[in-house]
Amino acid sequence: MGTVTVRVIPRAGRTAVEATPDGVVVRVREVPERGRATEAARRALADALGVPASRIVLRHGTRARTKTFLVEGLTDEEALVRLHAT
Repeated sequence: MGTVTVRVIPRAGRTAVEATPDGVVVRVREVPERGRATEAARRALADALGVPASRIVLRHGTRARTKTFLVEGLTDEEALVRLHAT
């Protein structure tokens, strides 16, 4: 099981996952209320990694902009390779 740490930017103009030299940035349209932005980030990350959303679980950062997700079925390296390919 791999981990991916991301920086979530809520209220963005579009939903996107970007791998930058500083880390992974997930932009979502949803507001950061009642876990909406976190759930949108989880779904966007699943799409970018090409895995079902049910295989991604929030590990740390429920109320923070920096979040760590566990990805079932991928190692850390495989996840980063997939994110840099998008």
